[in-house]
Parts: sequence; structure tokens; C-alpha cells
Amino acid sequence: MTAAQEHRASTRATGIVGIAILCSRVLGLIREQVFAGLFGAGRNLDAFLMAFRLPNLLRDLFAEGALSTAFITTFAGKIATEGDESAWRLANKVGTLTAVFMSGVTLLGILFAPQLVDLLTWGSWPPDKTALTILLTRIMWPFMLLVSLAALVMGILNAKHVFGPPAMASSYFNLGSIIGGVAIGWWFDPHFGARSLTGLAIGTLIGGVWQLIAQFPSLHRVGYKYRADFQWRDEGVRTVLGLMAPAVIAASAVQVNVLINSGFAASLGNGPVSWLNIAFRLMQLPLGIFGVAIGTVTLPLVSRSAAIGNIDEFRAILARGMRLAFLLTIPSAIGLAMLASPIISVIYQHGRFTAEMTRQTAGALQFYAVGLVSYAALKVLTPAFYAIGKRNTPMVVGFLAIGTNLFLNWLFTFRLGWGHRGLAFSTSLVATINFLLLYGLMWRHAHRLETRRLFAGLGKICVAGVLLALVCWAANYWWLDAWEQLRFFKKLCALLAAIIVSLITFFGAAFLLRVDEVQDVVDLVRRRTGS
Repeated sequence: MTAAQEHRASTRATGIVGIAILCSRVLGLIREQVFAGLFGAGRNLDAFLMAFRLPNLLRDLFAEGALSTAFITTFAGKIATEGDESAWRLANKVGTLTAVFMSGVTLLGILFAPQLVDLLTWGSWPPDKTALTILLTRIMWPFMLLVSLAALVMGILNAKHVFGPPAMASSYFNLGSIIGGVAIGWWFDPHFGARSLTGLAIGTLIGGVWQLIAQFPSLHRVGYKYRADFQWRDEGVRTVLGLMAPAVIAASAVQVNVLINSGFAASLGNGPVSWLNIAFRLMQLPLGIFGVAIGTVTLPLVSRSAAIGNIDEFRAILARGMRLAFLLTIPSAIGLAMLASPIISVIYQHGRFTAEMTRQTAGALQFYAVGLVSYAALKVLTPAFYAIGKRNTPMVVGFLAIGTNLFLNWLFTFRLGWGHRGLAFSTSLVATINFLLLYGLMWRHAHRLETRRLFAGLGKICVAGVLLALVCWAANYWWLDAWEQLRFFKKLCALLAAIIVSLITFFGAAFLLRVDEVQDVVDLVRRRTGS
């Protein structure tokens, strides 16, 4: 495959993953919307979200973070250098080890749930809210085992350049959570009081099972058949574990920051945990569609380039991934910051979710949007360090972030009195600092990173972003100024009009400014349509 063909294949794969993740994120928003409408942003939803955060932390730590990155890097290298059969044997060994280890972690989590909840809330919640959170934690903890296996399957498929089905798998998680959770919750309590939260927790497990088994047909098509293999004294397994160790430590720094943020939020009373969670979910919509999609497609490519020693190709793929992340997330960040209140009102302000909850959540979203671009670029940049063997670099930078995050949380939340908004802002600043440090280190390791081209493209994108910001400002001033008094349908139409005009303005300007990645997409569409 020529460089141009690979370039187009990468763009196409990114589009496929982006569409699949879009479906998942939209369903995730519907899931959050349903839960917020049923319970409001208060005590009950706080307890559910905090309980789900515990297994979610370890999911990010082991499954979709360190394990996924370490396994894809090693597995793709095996395919490139030794062929499929050697890679399948590695997958059997790692799959068996993952199932055994995560089963043990699941049992420990269920046993020590009270201590974990106290750690996450800093013991600041009343006994009844704490007891509810412990119960929900114990029910949802096995989700971590299910999602770990699902991440491993996703890694196998991505390394074989199958991107769509694994990206769609998380959609099944959201569907299972919504359908199963609401149905069982209604069966427990038709008025959706605290008892119905147990149904939502069970629905989370239903979604986790669905997310795993939905990938099995694709796994069969690529020729993989699982066989339990307990022979873990293997060079490939040692390589995966060797990559995982610093990745887990680096990711644990992120999770320590999450624990710190959760403790700060829990100490602020009822509501901030839910406001921050909903705002972060909205920020993750473009992050998942663009940042995760680009990172998912880029990781196997840079891993292969690093495995065969093609450093020029490695640099080109990595630089292009970051340019694409900037192009897609800068307009998203501007739009989320400037249209935060109308967006949250349209999506969440129903049932028990009030206008005051919208206002508080919008404040958090505006500050989270500041770090969106850095978050997306990190999804592309961080795994590349593991591909070139610089496994300790993200770990060291991650630990520097812990002290920075703790200081900024105290400064913005308590010293300056910004409350939960300060937590969102400190999160964004830490992400930005991490990206700048890692970019500088990668530039040094790779000797050059097409920096001049990157900054030239970034300048053009910022010019288009200014035009987008002007459209959003005009929308707020002219047709969204009275959005609080509008009925839902009129509010939705006004918001959609603002978004569509903003996007046309931005991408039209980017095309006229000859941003390379926009030209690639236009050329791809022209070839598809035969024009």
C-alpha cells in the first residue's frame, strides 16, 4: 500500500470509528438524559454516579487504558514480525490472564466497597447516602471484568484493522443500560425512588455483557478462536506486562486526580457530583467522536511503524493525527463553551432536572471545554510513547500532574471560591500542561514532528474558529437570547440552526484557507460520489 493509499485508508477508518462512536455517545447522552430526568441532579443521582465511578476508575486504569494500549502495541508488532498464529497464541495467554486477574479484583472490590466509597467521598456524605452508594457499588463492580474482556477483544480487532464493530460495541452497553436499567428500576419502584437505582445498577451489568458478546462475530471472522492458556511465562506476555506497568502507574496518576476531584466535589454538598459528571459527559461527546476515534486508528499504525523501524512514517502518522484532532475539536470546544446553557437545557432540562441545575452544569461545561483540545491530542500522543519504547515518560508526567491538580483544585475551588467550576477549570489546565510537556518530549525523542506544518495548520484553524465564535455570539444575542422562555421544540430548532450555521462557517473557512485535512475529506467525498 502506498503512502497516499494508507493516508486515505486512515482517513476512512477514522470516519468509520467516528460514526460508530457518535452513535455510542448519543446513546450515552440519552442514557444520562433519562437518568437525570428520572432522578434530577441531587442525592440519588449523586449516589449512582459515585458508585459507577469506582469500577469506572479501574476500567480506565486497566482495561481501556493500560491493558488496551500495551496489548495493541505488542499484538500489532507480533502480526507485523511473526504472523497471525503467534499473535493468536499471545491473545489466548493475555485473555486468560486478564480473566483470572480481573475476577480476583472484582471479588476484592465487592468485599471492600465500604472502604472504597469512604475514600472516594472523603467520608463527607451522610450515612444513608453512603449506604446506598455502597450497595450500588457492589452490584456494578463486576462491570469492570466484563469491560476488561471487551477491551481486549477490541484490541485484537483494531490490530487486524477492524474498527467499526468494536467501536459500536459501547452502543450496546448504553442500550442495555437504558432498556434493562429503566425496566428493572420501574419494576422495583414505579415512582423511581432510591430503590429503583438498584435496577439501574443491574442494567449496567446487562449493558456490559452485551458490549462484550456483540464483538464475538467479528472476532470469529478475523480467524481467532479462544483457547484457555495458562502458560504465562512467555516473552509476549512479559512484553505486555512490561508495557502495562508504567502505563498503569501513569494512569493511576490520572485516577488519583479523579479521586481528588471527587472528594472536592462530594464535600460541596448535594449536586456538584452530578453537575460535573453531566458536563464532563457532554465534553466527552466530541472527545469520543474525534479524539478517541483518531487515537484508535493511529495506535496500530504507529505501533507497526515503530516495530519495523520506520521513524519517518511514525512521525508523519503521529503529526497528522494531532492535526486532525485540532481541526475537529477546536470548533467543538468553542461551540460547547459559547452554547453551554442552551445545549444542556435542550438535552437535560426535563422532569426533575431544573433550570438552576442547567445553570450550574453549564458553568462546569464552559470550563471543561477549555481542555477539550488537549484531551483529544493526548489520546493520539500518549500511546505513541509506548510504541517507541518510552514507557516511563507518560508515567513521570502523570505524577507531576497530581501535585498540580491538587494545588489548582484548592486554588480555584476554595481560595477563589469558584466551587465546582474551579474543579472543571483545574482539570482542563492539567490536561493542557500534560499535552505541552508530552509534545515537547516527543518532539525531542522523534527529532522533529512536522512542527512548522502543525503550527501553520493550527493558525488557519484558529482563524476559522474566530468566525465560528462570532456566529455563536450572534446566535446568543439574536435568536437564543430568550431560550429559557422557549418551548422545547422551538428551543431545539433554534439551537440546531445555530450549530449548523456555525459548522458551515467554520469548515467553509477552513476549506478556503486550504487546511490539508479538510481538503482530504473533500477529495474522499468527490471520489466516492464520482464527481
